[in-house]
Amino acid sequence: MDQFGIFTFLLQADVGALNWLQEKYVEGGHFMHVILGCLILGLAFSLERIWTLSKATVNTRKFLVNVKKALDEGGVDAALEVCSKNRGSVASVFQAGLLRADEGIEAAEKAIISYGGIEMAFLEKNLIWISTFIAISPMIGFTGTVQGMISAFDAIREARNISPEIVAGGISVALLTTLFGLVVAVILQVFYNYFVSRIDKLVIEMEESSIELIDSLILLKQGKKIAPAGAETPAKESKDQDKDKGSEKKQ
Repeated sequence: MDQFGIFTFLLQADVGALNWLQEKYVEGGHFMHVILGCLILGLAFSLERIWTLSKATVNTRKFLVNVKKALDEGGVDAALEVCSKNRGSVASVFQAGLLRADEGIEAAEKAIISYGGIEMAFLEKNLIWISTFIAISPMIGFTGTVQGMISAFDAIREARNISPEIVAGGISVALLTTLFGLVVAVILQVFYNYFVSRIDKLVIEMEESSIELIDSLILLKQGKKIAPAGAETPAKESKDQDKDKGSEKKQ
């Protein structure tokens, strides 16, 4: 089969699938409009989250290296300039902490914690709507199925004959709303789980980077040279020393 034949076959298959979907959509009744609305709105919120999370994501290690270098060479003002030139949640949290650095380490740490909570809420914005559409789509489908079953039994009563055609036809149409409701819920659930994993990763990066920023500010205040990103910070060194002492006591 040549390439033109394959393309024609795929085109005919797509047209056939679309015709089948259109036919089943019409058979499903008015509840199908509500389910379709849930899918459209859920996908709209998903696209908005994709765009927002892509803006919030940066190369954290590279950014941290630049901030530490700026602190070492030009102090807090230079580090603030680096933060202002970078986008993303980590840069915003760093900027909030550096703005309070003159008031002391404790003030900078409180600012980082407070602004970190604000950034986390911003990252999770509109996820509740996606979760809502995931929950209500199957419910609407079940409601449509119940309504369809009632219509099917009404048709049996009017016909005064329990014919297999009447029963099977009514039940198959009634189950369409459940099918489409579950499909919509599955599609949106995939997006929701992806967003949750991305947000968790961003939050972990913010927390780890914030600890390194606080350690760098401590070194800056003490007049010591700031360790490059990836090197052991004072907090890590003290923890390692405690572990070594603990292992010596056990021995």
